[in-house]
Amino acid sequence: MQNTQTNERIFHLFEQLRSGSETAMGELYADYSSSLYGQVYKLVPREEEASELLQDVFVKIWQNIDSYDRNTGRPYTWMARIARNRAIDHLRSARSKRNEKTDGLPDYVTNHSRLAEEQFVDAIGLGKVVDQLDPKYRELIEFLYFREYTQSEASKALDIPLGTVKTRARKAMQELRQILQSEIRSPLLVLVALCELISKSLKIIFQAWT
Repeated sequence: MQNTQTNERIFHLFEQLRSGSETAMGELYADYSSSLYGQVYKLVPREEEASELLQDVFVKIWQNIDSYDRNTGRPYTWMARIARNRAIDHLRSARSKRNEKTDGLPDYVTNHSRLAEEQFVDAIGLGKVVDQLDPKYRELIEFLYFREYTQSEASKALDIPLGTVKTRARKAMQELRQILQSEIRSPLLVLVALCELISKSLKIIFQAWT
């Protein structure tokens, strides 16, 4: 009963947001900023960055409110997805993890390493291939492959059961292989791409079956 009342309150606030109500946005922020901050902080555990990203989350909620359809899911789930996606976008664009690992190295070393990796990924089209995955698989690969999370860590970050992570990991790997074989015409590049994928994500395959 309480969940129903909570959803109805958010539905009401959403309707007011569609009319441009700043008061409704203030109430939404007061009610849900803490929980959405928690969603962001799981992925970006740095208070200042997480706080800035939270502001972006509410801007995106405001800008995209017309795209919400109450028949497709709960309103909080929709907002939480926006929060997680904003955090993931931040991590991808800033390459936070790489920067933390390479602090203190000369710029020419880190720049050369980054450029070499980006050129290789571009050459085999792996980044574009991942973008073609089903969104729920793409989000998981972002964690397991690009961010090198364990499946347990990804389960906590995405707030989904570990069993679901394992199932999605298997299916994501199958889709990636199929897309690589259909999208990359050169047999050599397919082989290179698969080797790159397997070498960096062997733990994904292993964990998915354990």
